[in-house]
Amino acid sequence: MDFISIGLLALLGCCTGFLAGLLGIGGGLVLTPFLTMILAGRVIPDEIAVHVAIATSLSTIIFTSASSVRAHAARGGVVWHIVMAGAPGILLGSVIGAQISGFLSNFAISLMFGCFVMFSALRMFFGKNSKSNRSLPSSAGICAAGGAVGAISSLVGAGGGFISVPLMTACNVPIHRAVGTSAALGFPIAFAGTLGYIWSGWNYPGLPDYSLGYLYLPALVSVAVCSVLTAPIGAKVAHSIDTKPLKRIFASLLFVLAAYMLIRAGLAF
Repeated sequence: MDFISIGLLALLGCCTGFLAGLLGIGGGLVLTPFLTMILAGRVIPDEIAVHVAIATSLSTIIFTSASSVRAHAARGGVVWHIVMAGAPGILLGSVIGAQISGFLSNFAISLMFGCFVMFSALRMFFGKNSKSNRSLPSSAGICAAGGAVGAISSLVGAGGGFISVPLMTACNVPIHRAVGTSAALGFPIAFAGTLGYIWSGWNYPGLPDYSLGYLYLPALVSVAVCSVLTAPIGAKVAHSIDTKPLKRIFASLLFVLAAYMLIRAGLAF
């Protein structure tokens, strides 16, 4: 891998690490498309570039989440009951999502992702979560929701914050604690999803040296080192701004990502 690619990956890691700490998104929603742009054709064959980007994106979230959650937990920003209850479902769902991703077309994945994220963004931007009478479901319900979050997140190479944060705020979890809890949930999503992509890509022809299945180790190292350094900075900023602006920032990011995925679906149709 050339020095330009390494520099671009390092810059990408700095940006996504900060976003992971600030918004609890794990950075994967930003990493996957940019990794595809950087690696496709230059390092990875075009036909498997998206699979490698998703696998590598998920693997970096392992490190980003660990760094981010420490900063959030130090400020009391993690609801550990949700993490413990949701983890079993997340682990199973993430492995399943990694396996079925190879059977779905780019159009189907992009359309499903774009529509769901647009719906979540609209609810967060215009919703009235502060006056909601909802409360968190039982541990079994949280586990089931975790399975869905894990499967969808693994399909698109994301840490799950784009789903879990709106769900938690809809159940009257304060936004700062929802972001911190989402960062913690990103770890089992990333861990199980990465194992799933290593498994599904094992011995696939055309993969470059230093690959484990679809996981490309040089890209992982370049991004992860920088993202771990900037994630605590994002977490610190997240705890120093008001709740309402943070919701609007998160929703605005979701609108942009949803639009991108819907355009991608249209081009792939």
